[in-house]
Amino acid sequence: MKKKQFLTVSMLFLLTGGIMLAQENGGELKLSLKEAKDYAIQHNKMATSARLDVDASKMALWETISSGLLQVSAGASFTDNIKQMVFLLPDFIGGTDKKTPITMGSKFNSSLNLQAAMPIFNASYYVGIETVKLAGKLAEMNVKSTEQDVCEAISSAYYLILISEESLKILDSNITNLQETLKSTRKMYSIGMAESVDVDQMVSNVTMVENSRSSLERTVELNYNLLRFQLGVPADTKITLKETLEDITKQLDLQTILSQEFNYSNNLNYKLIEGQEKMSALNLKSQKALVLPTLTGVIQTSSTGMGDKLPEVAWYPSSFYMFQLSVPIFGSGERYAKIRKAQINLKKAANTKDMVSEQLKLQEKQLRYNLVNANLQYISQKNNIEVSKRVYASTENKFRQGMASSLELTQANSLFLQAENNYVSALMNLLQTKIALDKLLNNM
Repeated sequence: MKKKQFLTVSMLFLLTGGIMLAQENGGELKLSLKEAKDYAIQHNKMATSARLDVDASKMALWETISSGLLQVSAGASFTDNIKQMVFLLPDFIGGTDKKTPITMGSKFNSSLNLQAAMPIFNASYYVGIETVKLAGKLAEMNVKSTEQDVCEAISSAYYLILISEESLKILDSNITNLQETLKSTRKMYSIGMAESVDVDQMVSNVTMVENSRSSLERTVELNYNLLRFQLGVPADTKITLKETLEDITKQLDLQTILSQEFNYSNNLNYKLIEGQEKMSALNLKSQKALVLPTLTGVIQTSSTGMGDKLPEVAWYPSSFYMFQLSVPIFGSGERYAKIRKAQINLKKAANTKDMVSEQLKLQEKQLRYNLVNANLQYISQKNNIEVSKRVYASTENKFRQGMASSLELTQANSLFLQAENNYVSALMNLLQTKIALDKLLNNM
């Protein structure tokens, strides 16, 4: 037994990549994307609640099963007739109107009983067991769906952080270039090769980009907080991402995902809707079962004690068994209305299932198109960076030679920054589109 427990703990440690140990070591997590997903599945609050729902469904199943098994109850009573009831008896012998008061019963009455009852036939009971079993399967399926949602959220947060940090690097590089240009502009101004407005323009450019960087720093921290929330860790936990944006882009294999076949019946959302249809069918079955008779068996043994003095109480045993048959005859149309309502709900569930299947087919086509388009946009924006970079470098060189104005340099820098922003936006869009298709294909 101990060996089995050791193997279980060892496997859990390997699956989480030792990241729990990393958290205990100074409250820091160092995570790859896969490790982040594995950690979140174990610690995310929504995933934990979904697993608790499975545990609750198991208890609900046993609760339903036990309600149809043998039920045994015991009871006891003790009565002290402090003032016994008096009855008046007519004068049967003398034929007079005189009545004689007499006391009936005993001062002390006691009873002990033991009863056992068990349903012999109850159609609703068997349908109830089927319903609870199906609810348990749906709860397990919901765990997988929740874990898939968690992995999607983790991937998005992970990518957002990498994109934001890449944008910070771009701004840092741009600030360094602008500060060098500002330094050169001031020298040029000191020897009369530039005007004061050129210096002011460059100072404004530096200030604007520095403000953008400060704002982006807050965005990065916000993205880290989002990742902490999805991981289910305290807000002060330090997180270090093992993978870089370059690592992520190298792992992109769009041809494989685009060539992967899609079967909507394997989609978790479709399976959950399909499960709801089965639940509706069982509800109809349950309503029909209510018009069937029920049969219950009861057996009871008891002992009654009577006497005027406690030491002299005499006990008289008794026992019986019986069968109780209940046959529904007339319900004023209530049962018929419930059956019709259940039939309508079943048709609605079937219609919803068909609608979801059509939506999934359309979604698959749209997501594949979006992924192809996002990849083309990414490649295009990546090429635009090189063009904008060359234009900016040429304009900067002309500015230092006095052949271009500070306004032209500002415009070239703005275009270069815009190209960088378009690139990271295109990359983020590509990653988000891939996440959506991965989720649809159950690749999360």
